[in-house]
Amino acid sequence: MMKIIVIGATHAGTFATKQILTEHPDYDVTVYERNDNLSFLSCGIALWVGDHVSDPNKMFYSSPGELTKLGATMKMRHDVLSVDPDKKVIRVKDLVSGELFQDHYDKLVMTTGSAPVIPPIKGVDNSKVKLCKDWNDAKILKETTPDAKSAVIVGAGYIGAELAEQLAVAGKKVTLIDGLPHVLAKNFDLEIGSRVEKDYEDHGVKLAMNEMVQSFTGNDQVTVTTSKNSYTADFAVLCAGFRPATDLLKGKVKMLKNGAIVIDEYMRSSDPDILAAGDSAVVHYNPTGKVDYIPLATNAIRQGILIGHNIEKPTMKYMGTQASSAVALFGKTLASSGLTESGAKARGVTVSTVTLEENYRPEFMLSTTPILMRLVWDPKSRVVLGGAFYSSYDCAQSANVISLAIQQKMTIDELSMVDMFFQPNFDNPLNYVNELAMAAIHKSDANSK
Repeated sequence: MMKIIVIGATHAGTFATKQILTEHPDYDVTVYERNDNLSFLSCGIALWVGDHVSDPNKMFYSSPGELTKLGATMKMRHDVLSVDPDKKVIRVKDLVSGELFQDHYDKLVMTTGSAPVIPPIKGVDNSKVKLCKDWNDAKILKETTPDAKSAVIVGAGYIGAELAEQLAVAGKKVTLIDGLPHVLAKNFDLEIGSRVEKDYEDHGVKLAMNEMVQSFTGNDQVTVTTSKNSYTADFAVLCAGFRPATDLLKGKVKMLKNGAIVIDEYMRSSDPDILAAGDSAVVHYNPTGKVDYIPLATNAIRQGILIGHNIEKPTMKYMGTQASSAVALFGKTLASSGLTESGAKARGVTVSTVTLEENYRPEFMLSTTPILMRLVWDPKSRVVLGGAFYSSYDCAQSANVISLAIQQKMTIDELSMVDMFFQPNFDNPLNYVNELAMAAIHKSDANSK
């Protein structure tokens, strides 16, 4: 009988365990998890803080009990201290009793996820500085927020941006700090980013871009000192991104510089008996055709399922990812898939781009509203590499259309002619995604003359 050990059960570990036991109910699967819970959807933390969640317990889609029913041996509140790939043995500490013991595996599933990046800043351990990653962080933020009148959010990626928005809407005085020049700089180019920044300013949020945090000081309140200014508030939240939590395998399998485990298309690490998925591993990023580190729940879930398919033998290949994502901020929808222009530049990829703003449906309707759109493509092959949308209309699913186009290596010419329905409630006779692709063709052809 195959003995499988799964280390960590948030998204990738939970789905890997389910899939392994669905396909191989006779396998001996043991799951080691530090926390007393699993499968927490941390993407919902800002929404819970902003009172948009019906019941926080529904933010868990699985439980130790569900996995036990499937046949897993659940070792909750257990910390794996070391892995010996040569002997296929792990050392474990029971965090409740303090007992130390060993366990052995035939195949190891490394789904340890990521840890918040905590920069070595003076005073970062100040009790007024909170994190935003897991269930315990969520509870602390939920308790802290009602009585607070002000907050400083450090990090203007998706998590920081969403938290700042929810706190601003709740009437708090919010400062949003980032070392990059713009809000959501890694997700959207400036054409869309500048609109978002105006939305923040219109809602009273103080933006402190291009500023590096140097210290946290204070007792009753916290003062955040940056390279340019200082900001005082009732509490601060550190949202400076994530790093793979893979110290257990350091020097034992191939990794990127940041510690992300390099995996093949069957989720296998450089040690064929160790599979990895989720935030602890790389993704195969289709817009560049290279491995990348993009920690998203969607990537983790798909990779976790693939571990289940490939645990016995290589069976199903990973299709890769476009890292599609969306967020709602101040009544606007922002959605994107694939490369931005700045993301392409950072990765050394040459791209062409076009920006188009058009009403999403006909002017004869009682109301319509513009969508601001961007398309990114390869100037030589004309293959679509990315797209982004911003509107007060819910245009989020458009990112999935772009994702499919990138996945299938469609050209701007093909995307312009894809069959899309027309119905005046929803769009124009020429759908806005077709129109965006046509704008790309027009620009491309004009440039080549």
